[in-house]
Amino acid sequence: MTDGFLVVDKVPAMTSHDVVAVARKALGTRKVGHAGTLDPMATGVLVLGFGNGTRLLQYITDGDKSYLATVVLGAATVTDDQEGEVISEADASGVTDQEIRDGLAKMIGAIQQRPSSVSAVKVGGERAYDRVRAGEVFELAARTITISSLDILEIRRVKSRIEIDIEVTCSAGTFIRAIARDLGSDLQVGGHLSALRRTRVAGFPISQAISFEDLKSQTFTALELADVARTTFQVRELELDEVQELSFGRPLLSNQGEEIFAALSPDNRLIALLKNESGKAKPIAVFAAAN
Repeated sequence: MTDGFLVVDKVPAMTSHDVVAVARKALGTRKVGHAGTLDPMATGVLVLGFGNGTRLLQYITDGDKSYLATVVLGAATVTDDQEGEVISEADASGVTDQEIRDGLAKMIGAIQQRPSSVSAVKVGGERAYDRVRAGEVFELAARTITISSLDILEIRRVKSRIEIDIEVTCSAGTFIRAIARDLGSDLQVGGHLSALRRTRVAGFPISQAISFEDLKSQTFTALELADVARTTFQVRELELDEVQELSFGRPLLSNQGEEIFAALSPDNRLIALLKNESGKAKPIAVFAAAN
């Protein structure tokens, strides 16, 4: 298969780019990309597109995501996670469970969140984490994100610190490390993240993921573009003459529904992405020619 998708369960201590490099070797192509960076310490869902699959990645990256994470109260770090240098410590034992619940509840909904300075966000054309490693000290501007659910699974008290297991569903662009940082700041004891696992990206759950070992050993079956399109978009089933028209880049008559949708052939091939505009369904990306 030259075009498709893989859902990989990323292991810790690897960057997302490291996983892409292994996938390029396993798939025999340089044309591989991913739908959203995971920190090296994080595990879980990393969606990879290859061949023409890379052209769909932006739509998957924009989807919501779910995570399991552990917040530690009682210490702040330069990276907002356990891998960074501790910059402040405090006794968190006096923080009550209700204060924790109230603090996290304030983050649910559309909020302004400041990304971690050690992140993949670009500042002046450079990744923020590269500038921090070069010795710069700065804060990124806050931006609007949406946390649709934030559930507390367990609260543990370990000496002067508190560990909180949470489950989060949020919009693209949300930093789970920032949740830990902001909760610790709000409670005036400092906070950071000690564990992070992404359990879903858009329509791709962790149950669909292959292991990193399976990726390396090429023991996997990739997802077809058409199946990914059905998961990601509203679908229009085409007639044969419509497939012919689209293969030449010609628009079709508009249909009701989502602004952008996938057009599939009778033999279940992804032919194009269409956009409803001025009464026409205009192709914005064509993937296959008529047979």
